[in-house]
Amino acid sequence: MSTPSLSPRALMSLLFNASKAMDVLETALAMGLLDALEPGPVALGELATRFDVRPLRLYKFLDCLESVGVVEREEKSDDITEASYRAAPGLRDAVRAVVGPGSLERDRDQYPWRRLHGRLADSLRGEVSMTDDDFAWPPKTDEQTASFEQSMSVGLGPVLEVFGQHADRLWSGRRRFLDVGGGAGTLAARVIRDAPELRVDVYNLPAVGPLVEQTRAECVDPERLGFVGGDFFAEPLPTGYDTISFVRVLHDWPNDVARMLVEKAYAALPPGGMLLICEEFRTPDRLAMQFFWSYFLIGVDSCVSRLREVEFYTSLLTETGFEKIEVLPGGWELIAAHKPQR
Repeated sequence: MSTPSLSPRALMSLLFNASKAMDVLETALAMGLLDALEPGPVALGELATRFDVRPLRLYKFLDCLESVGVVEREEKSDDITEASYRAAPGLRDAVRAVVGPGSLERDRDQYPWRRLHGRLADSLRGEVSMTDDDFAWPPKTDEQTASFEQSMSVGLGPVLEVFGQHADRLWSGRRRFLDVGGGAGTLAARVIRDAPELRVDVYNLPAVGPLVEQTRAECVDPERLGFVGGDFFAEPLPTGYDTISFVRVLHDWPNDVARMLVEKAYAALPPGGMLLICEEFRTPDRLAMQFFWSYFLIGVDSCVSRLREVEFYTSLLTETGFEKIEVLPGGWELIAAHKPQR
């Protein structure tokens, strides 16, 4: 249930009226209409009675939902109250994720994107850019680093889901895990919960240490969560870990930097060690959900933010020397690769 067949002209109308569409969706969520529509089909007359609204007005409201491709309608007679409706599976949760408390989109909207709004042509020519006060990449101060890492924690839902889904398979026989660029330690804390025998350290810039300490204080086993301060550009990755991960790290850098980091991980791992890569591998859905950053970072030359197809990484891992490369399914896929035992 979607709108892939819309003409360019119809799509332009929807985009122009996007704020009104969001008003309709937020209202449907707040009223409880989405709870009634998703299990559907449900008749318009029944909905009008249940929610104490006027049938003809509700018909037009539901037309709005149908126009954006999230509701299907079946009319059985000339009586509009007999028209039945069903929402796309997952619509209620999707709307809640976008407009509810802790929303990723609301967090992103706090960034100063309006600096570019209406001036994109100037920005494309390099005449308008984000300043270091707006958004510095890499972050240049401890405050900027901490703020960025806190923001990134908001979008970790799909990562936590796929790591939890494959926990038994990932951590069997593993003892020490290094999460490179692991933010405030949100993933590390989840892994500690799922793997009772595992010690997890976050490797990040020293400014992130206090954030990890806050997470550690709330962790199920604080003694197994640690922090290693460092800079992966300036030094080799720490050794002594049988698993290393790059989670939402590699896509921020050019191909040669991504290759360099994978090579550093290979050098740091022991024979049989495992490297994990998880991020938004490029698909039409993920590119759409990445729209904010694609727009915002038009004004930032130092940040690539390059969603790559999963095949880029599987090829890179093979070229680096890894073997037994698997793409584990989930909300976001998780790539697992192993350093040869020899």
